[in-house]
Amino acid sequence: MLGSRAACGAFITLALTSGAVLTGCSPADQPTPLVVGSQVPVVVPGGPGEPGRTAQPGERIGQSEARAAAADVRFAEMMIPHHRQALEMAALAPDRAAEPLVRAIAQRIESGQGPEIAVMTSWLETLGRAAPDGHDHGEAGYGMATLEEMNRLRAARGAAFDDLFLRLMIRHHGGAITMAGEELGKGQDRAMRKMAQDVMSGQQIEIARMRKIQAA
Repeated sequence: MLGSRAACGAFITLALTSGAVLTGCSPADQPTPLVVGSQVPVVVPGGPGEPGRTAQPGERIGQSEARAAAADVRFAEMMIPHHRQALEMAALAPDRAAEPLVRAIAQRIESGQGPEIAVMTSWLETLGRAAPDGHDHGEAGYGMATLEEMNRLRAARGAAFDDLFLRLMIRHHGGAITMAGEELGKGQDRAMRKMAQDVMSGQQIEIARMRKIQAA
């Protein structure tokens, strides 16, 4: 997800300029004190002619201007475990895939979705919410692979791995696109809406690439 990687960098390096405050959200749709998380450095500007400083984790630095819906929190809390499964699948490719293009797709997934998890985790921390642990294989909701499918992927090698990886990841990306569409339809927080836009555009591109590999 090359397009989203640059956007992630913009989120991870956050700076507060004069007259502006860090975007946050409140599930209750009210302004809330912004609490600095442990993973994203936040630079607080100094007075006129004075240098800025880095806020400490847990420090309250102002009020959020954003009005967030419960959909924003739901998006982050569901997308984090969804991304984690994609990373688990991608990590299998270097030792199992026969097709170099499959390994390249897996590498792009790792480089794009890892930073996105960090952004969403830190965003949740500003609300005093912990990121969900692990991921639930469930019954392939939002394109998630079931435990049985993951076990088959772990056991596969060569062309069999490539075929199964592409089929599962195309479905997985489709689920992420659906989730992103729901966020864009109901979410209100600017950061999460931007994340959803990046997920949607980036994963649509990757689906097209994977389908080309399948057709070759």
